[in-house]
Amino acid sequence: MNYLVCIVEDEPDISELLAVTLKKANFLTRCYLNGNDFLSNLEKDNPSLIVLDLMLPDIDGLEICRLIRNNIKGKNIPIIMLTAKSDEIDKVLGLELGADDYITKPFSPRELVARIKAVLRRKDYSETEKFIDIDGIIKIDPGKFEVFVNDEKIELTSTEFKLLKLMVQRRGWVFSREQMLDYLWGNDKIVLDRTIDVHVKNLRDKLGIARDYIKNIRGVGYKFD
Repeated sequence: MNYLVCIVEDEPDISELLAVTLKKANFLTRCYLNGNDFLSNLEKDNPSLIVLDLMLPDIDGLEICRLIRNNIKGKNIPIIMLTAKSDEIDKVLGLELGADDYITKPFSPRELVARIKAVLRRKDYSETEKFIDIDGIIKIDPGKFEVFVNDEKIELTSTEFKLLKLMVQRRGWVFSREQMLDYLWGNDKIVLDRTIDVHVKNLRDKLGIARDYIKNIRGVGYKFD
């Protein structure tokens, strides 16, 4: 399968490096030097994944991420943020807004390719799984990345969706934060304090009346029960 990766990066040298690296790894690429051009072509491009710089000349990358996640046609497109901002608060904010991964500059092109492949593998696997019904209250369609609570659709980021699916498939099983990080990012994971806690909090908030299915096991991690 030929995956299309959209690269949103305002530095031409870095953009070209990314394009060459990804083409060598058999990805199709499309490059944008500013956010508005990218957003105006998003629906037409229909990318498999987005590599998004945060510091763009016209619109902040975090705002672009928010706009994509609020767009029904873009909410399930994986996003990897690529930026010189290395503070933990910036990483956590990016993940809160729905990014699937976060890489800081300077970066290894080989590492970036590995992370892109890992994110796409997880997405492809999810699309082959069967519909899940939890007590008639929570319904999950892995193929469409859709979740319903009492038949009302709720909007989850791809990371929130994966965490919910992980816990649902092992009801009653306690997952440590490290196990969750391994599931989300495998050997390519970025370990951040609060990363899992942030995603689980957002997930529970969105589940609303079904939030108490997810239990916090103090000092260990989380379970779905």
